[in-house]
Amino acid sequence: MMESVASHMKKTRFIPISSPDVSGNEKKYLNECIDSGWVSSIGKFVHRFEQEFAAYCGQPFGVTVNSGTAALHLALRALDLRPGDEVIVPALTFASTANAVMYQGAKPVFIDSEKDNWNIDPQQLSDLISSRTRAIIPVHLYGLPCEMGQIISITEAHQIPVIEDCAEAHGATYRGKPVGSFGLIGCFSFYGNKIITTGEGGMCVTADALLNEQMRFLRDHGMNKQRRYWHEEVGFNYRMTNLQAAVGCAQLERIDAFIEKRRWIKEQYNTRLGGLGCILPDDSPSARGVLWLYTLLLPQGTKAEQRDQLVEYLAKHQIESRPIFYPVPDMPPYKKFARPVPNAASISERGISLPSFYTLTEDDIERITEYICKWLRRESL
Repeated sequence: MMESVASHMKKTRFIPISSPDVSGNEKKYLNECIDSGWVSSIGKFVHRFEQEFAAYCGQPFGVTVNSGTAALHLALRALDLRPGDEVIVPALTFASTANAVMYQGAKPVFIDSEKDNWNIDPQQLSDLISSRTRAIIPVHLYGLPCEMGQIISITEAHQIPVIEDCAEAHGATYRGKPVGSFGLIGCFSFYGNKIITTGEGGMCVTADALLNEQMRFLRDHGMNKQRRYWHEEVGFNYRMTNLQAAVGCAQLERIDAFIEKRRWIKEQYNTRLGGLGCILPDDSPSARGVLWLYTLLLPQGTKAEQRDQLVEYLAKHQIESRPIFYPVPDMPPYKKFARPVPNAASISERGISLPSFYTLTEDDIERITEYICKWLRRESL
């Protein structure tokens, strides 16, 4: 009788889509901050986290900020983006990529996705570049790197800077080189569901010493470093606290383990969900992804309403899942910039993300995929 109850409780345990693991040195480093009194944006962990994470990305400079969105905005502000300028951004991404462009009064130009890896389609890039194009922001969506070789070749020919949005791709590589090291600036997020987290937070990494100094200046209210309270430009309060950076340092110590576990999760899902007509995530020949969230496309012909029914079905069985992002130009603030993006629309309609976190077990994955298989067979899609 007791075994039956325990088995039932195990089967009905809620499985979230994401859950951070802070079982390393996080508490130790936080206590160091508290004991020392350095809890705000000055402290040894801020500098350490900047140095160590930038080095992990193959870059000499890192500038911590308080969110991934702030990282994108700071990068564009450092490039002196102005009203009337254009920035090419993916149609399929989280809205902050486009928002950062609009914060500067510039125009987001939406580019469609590739069918296979869901990132921006380099074949469309040249046609969207105009005399007003000031930057391009490729997003390494769901942890799979964009085709950076083609993108860099095109942008260098047009002398247009690349800002990499790496919010979902810490540790991913393209042709053996880490993301964040291809563009002029790489922007990362450390939100609670990312590969590593600081709770909230972000970072810009760069090899450009002048941009490094400009971003630091703008991050701290545009205040002169030698003349306190003298502001030379309108800057921002985008600083990361020493407390957050302490968590980041502890997380970075374990990033390889986090990434390997997520790759194992991908293989477990792929093994169990193969042969059902779904499009499953996988590395491309030139890229090694990191699986931010395990995201698949339901079978051809699936409508958004049916995908949402699956989300509801899983929720009834105590399993959290999420639809993939909406195409940004479909939403009210961005409709005036809309253009046809059929691949992004199709991917968005059929996409669903499943639980993907460090302590996810094989039993959890077995339970999740069992319900998905039941639903797919029931629906006869």
